[in-house]
Amino acid sequence: MNVRSIATQPARARRVKPLGHAATASSPLENSWVRRRRRQCVLYAVTKREAEYLLEAASLAMGPVTLTEPHPNSACLLVSESNEVFRGVLWAQGCESAEVQAVREAGGRATGGTAFLNLECGDCDGDDAAVRALIDSGVVRCVIGMPHPLPHFRGKAIAALKDAGMDVEVADGSVGLPVLRAVHEANEGLIHLAANDRPMGILKYAMTMDGKIAATSGHSAWVSSKDSRQIVFATRASVNAVIVGGQTVRRDNPQLTTRRDEGWQPTRIVMSRTLDLPRDAAMWDTSVSTTIVATQRGANRPMQEFLTGKGVQVVEFDFLTPEVVSKYCRQRGFLSLLWECGGALAAPAVSDSVVHKVMAFIAPKIIGGSRAPTPMGDLGFVEMTQAIPVMDYTWKQVGPDICMTGYLSDLGSLAGAPSNLSKTRDVVSFFKAWDRNGILCNFSPHPISVEGEVYATIEHWYQSQKLAGVSEDLADRVKNAISPEEAAMIGRRAEREGKIRSDWSDVKVAVMETGLLAKFGPDGPARRALLATRGKSIVESSPHDYFWGCGWNNTGANWLGRLLMKIRDGSTR
Repeated sequence: MNVRSIATQPARARRVKPLGHAATASSPLENSWVRRRRRQCVLYAVTKREAEYLLEAASLAMGPVTLTEPHPNSACLLVSESNEVFRGVLWAQGCESAEVQAVREAGGRATGGTAFLNLECGDCDGDDAAVRALIDSGVVRCVIGMPHPLPHFRGKAIAALKDAGMDVEVADGSVGLPVLRAVHEANEGLIHLAANDRPMGILKYAMTMDGKIAATSGHSAWVSSKDSRQIVFATRASVNAVIVGGQTVRRDNPQLTTRRDEGWQPTRIVMSRTLDLPRDAAMWDTSVSTTIVATQRGANRPMQEFLTGKGVQVVEFDFLTPEVVSKYCRQRGFLSLLWECGGALAAPAVSDSVVHKVMAFIAPKIIGGSRAPTPMGDLGFVEMTQAIPVMDYTWKQVGPDICMTGYLSDLGSLAGAPSNLSKTRDVVSFFKAWDRNGILCNFSPHPISVEGEVYATIEHWYQSQKLAGVSEDLADRVKNAISPEEAAMIGRRAEREGKIRSDWSDVKVAVMETGLLAKFGPDGPARRALLATRGKSIVESSPHDYFWGCGWNNTGANWLGRLLMKIRDGSTR
C-alpha cells in the first residue's frame, strides 16, 4: 500500500484537491469514509507535526472508554504559537465538551494558535457551546480528524468556524494511515451507526485449533487463556450491551460482567423465544448491571412474571430475530453490541447483517468431536465461493492464543444515512444528547440553579431529590457526580434498594417540572430550542421508560415530553 509522504512546508501553502492524493487505505472505514470525503470536498494536507497532534487527540478521546457508557469520543488540543498544549476530553454524555475544557485551561494563551479535534464538534444537538468556545479562544486554525458522521451534525461546525474567519482543515490520507486509522477507530461505533442506523455489532468467540468452541458435552471452561479473557472483559466494558442466546444461559450460566469493581458495566441481553431458562441464572441479579430478556409475544407468562419480579426487563417481539433486537438497541441509543453467542445465534446474526466485526481467539489445543459445537451455524452456503470475506484483518498473540479481528463488510454510504427519529414532521423526538434535538434531554450539559444551588444537569437535580431527607451524604454524591450518567446510576441504585424518600412517586413529576423550568425558563440555547418546537408534539423516545418516555411501541406515558410542551406553551403556573 502506497501512502504518500507528508510534506513539511506550511499547510496553508499546500491546499490540495482530494483526487490529488495517491494514498488509499484498506480498511472498510477508510474505503468508505475517506474516499467519499475526497469526492465531496476540498481538503487540506497537514504537516507531520500536526498529524502527531491529531494522533494524540484520538488517543486522548479514547481515555473514557471502559470507564463510562459509550458515547461520541472527542478530544481537543489547543496549541499556542509558543507550542504550549492545552487539552480537553468529553468524559461522558452530558459532560462539558472537550473544546470548552481546553479553552478554559488555555485561559487566553491560545490566541493565534491552532485547535486539533479528532472529531468535528457535536456532543449535544441544539447547543453550540463548543464552536463558540473555539471562536472566542482566538485560535486562527482548526485541524479536524474527521467530519461528524451523524447527518444532523455533519459539516455544521466546520461551516460555522469558517464563517467566523478561521482556517479549517480536514484530515485525509495525507496524514498517514496510522493517524487516519486511529481517528476512525476512536468512533467506529458512531460511524457504523450513521451508515447502517444500527449499533456496531462485534461477534466474539474462542475456539480450538480444530474449530470447536466446546467439547461434545458442551463443556467450554476454558477454551482460551486467562490473558485472552482479560481482553474480553475489557471489550465488554467498551460496548453498550452483550448479547447471548438462551442456550448459552442454560449451558454456561455466564455473568457477562467486566469483572471490575469500577467503570462501565454493559447491559446484558438474553434472546429466548420460549423463555425455557433456569430460574437461578447469574444474570437475574440486576444489582450489578441491567439485564434484558428479549422474547416472543405471549411466551411463558409465569417466567416473564418471575423475571420482572427480579428486576429484569422483559421485551416482547412479534417474531424474535437478531435484526429486531439490534433495531431495539438502536432505539435505546446504543452504539455498539458484543455478540458472545454460540453458532446457532451467530449464524442468523450474520445473515441479518447485524454483525460488522469479528474477534476470534484461537487456542493451541485440539478437542475433536464430530458433534462438538463450532462458532458459526448454518448460513445456507453450499460453495466456497459463497464464503463471506473478512476485510482488514489483523492478528496478534495473546499469551498462548492468537487473536484475529476483521470486518465483514464495508460501511456503505454515509450520505443520507437514516435516522432513528420519527419521520413524522409534527413530532419532535429526542433521547441521547448527541441525537437530533439532544438539547431537550435531561443529560444535556446545561447547568441549572434551583433555590440558589447549582446542578450540572437536570439529571443531577432530579436524582438528588430522590434522596432528600433520607441520605444527605448520598444526595451530595449525586449532586457532585462527574457526569449525569454517574448521577443516574447512584440514584437508580438507591431506588432499587428502597433507600429513597417515601413520597417520591407523589412528588417526582413536580420535581422534574422544577428542573425543566430552571433549564428552559431563562433565555439561552435551551429555551430557544424548546420554543422552536412550537406547533409540534414532543416525545422522549426512550423504548424502556414507560413513565417519562414513549416506551416500546409508543405505549408509554411520555411525561417528560408532556412537561416540555406545557412549559413551551406557557401553561405552567
